[in-house]
Amino acid sequence: MGYKVGIVGATGAVGQEFVSLMKERNFPVSELKLFASARSAGKQIEANGQTYTIEEATKTCFDGLDYVLFSASGSISKELCPAAAAAGAVAVDNSSAFRMDPNVPLVVPEINPEAARNNNGIIANPNCSTAITLMGAYPLHKVFGLKRMFASTYQAVSGSGAEAMQELGDQLKAWAADKPMEKNVYPHQIAFNALPHVDSFLDTGYTREEMKMENEGRKIMDLPDMKVSCTCVRVPVMRSHSISINAEFERPVDIEEARAAIEAFPGVDLIDSPADNLYPMPLDFAGKVNCGVGRIRRDCAFDNGLAFWVVGDQLWKGAALNAIQIMECLIK
Repeated sequence: MGYKVGIVGATGAVGQEFVSLMKERNFPVSELKLFASARSAGKQIEANGQTYTIEEATKTCFDGLDYVLFSASGSISKELCPAAAAAGAVAVDNSSAFRMDPNVPLVVPEINPEAARNNNGIIANPNCSTAITLMGAYPLHKVFGLKRMFASTYQAVSGSGAEAMQELGDQLKAWAADKPMEKNVYPHQIAFNALPHVDSFLDTGYTREEMKMENEGRKIMDLPDMKVSCTCVRVPVMRSHSISINAEFERPVDIEEARAAIEAFPGVDLIDSPADNLYPMPLDFAGKVNCGVGRIRRDCAFDNGLAFWVVGDQLWKGAALNAIQIMECLIK
């Protein structure tokens, strides 16, 4: 049996990953329709050996579709996801528009697949750094009972889109040619730098991105009292986010139990041999389905604490892959 699938935002980086990943994972598609803004309508793109014509995304374009994947702004998702659901499709949205809506499930299939099945036509995909972090934190929570986390993210420029990737590349070329570096995407030079600024700042001094870790983590893991303090940092890496985590648990921790929990969890690779210089790195997880967890050790500040490191491809597990896994979960 095949399914009719639409993609809103098909010309963007995540939209293109949707197309290639469905082919790679043999998702049973009988018909694929690609949607974007009016200015892109009529354009043709080549993908998986086929030519697709982009159609304008409107409230009336979803008839007959079974699933619609959204990689668009929150304002577009708020307008069009309900239209897709009203047309009989299940909308899987990658924006932040519905993540904290109590009537919309927020899903990481390895963690809360049952939530995906209890949907009213819209399912939210979590923030990229949240999804990757929880792939390391959740299996440890199942064993020791997660209480609170301190996290620092090291986020690749591809999380800001194709223009950010181009800006980093252009700055590196300019440096090599001893020319001035131009900046347009970020407020400061990103090459050879680290910007403790991802998303906009709130009155608390935290950014919106930093608060997503606590708010979304609570909802996905059903831990309404979990506390998280997070600092999100943009680094000059092209692809794959990394997160350093210090977590406190309800029960005493054991390193071997922790390692066994990570090894047994689907979607995760344990790479943890510091003596051999083996630990997850962004270069090794770009274009990889699984996330990597390593540097597992007792935390020096918490009585029942672990420090660990998680890496994952934010265009895949942090966006397109997770959304497709949600569809796979539903068709099972």
